[in-house]
Amino acid sequence: MDINKFKSVAVRKPDYDVLQGLCNQKFRSPASMISKLVNEYVEYQASKKNMSVKKYKEEFLNVRTLESGNKSSKNSVGVRRKHSKVSKKSK
Repeated sequence: MDINKFKSVAVRKPDYDVLQGLCNQKFRSPASMISKLVNEYVEYQASKKNMSVKKYKEEFLNVRTLESGNKSSKNSVGVRRKHSKVSKKSK
């Protein structure tokens, strides 16, 4: 699987059961249903702010990119860790 195209998410069991029910009712896969829900939510939020969907996404992604540069990084397994200051021992 291409890790640049797909990401895994954890969903609580009760929510997963509801998702499965919606998927069965609408003949969609869970991935397609999640994409549909996310897109509809973005459209709703953009309309509340009187913005185009494209502009809302750009604004949101720019903020997210700026925040990811703050004082934390991911190690090789993707777990966030804070940078610690290394103090020099005085002689």
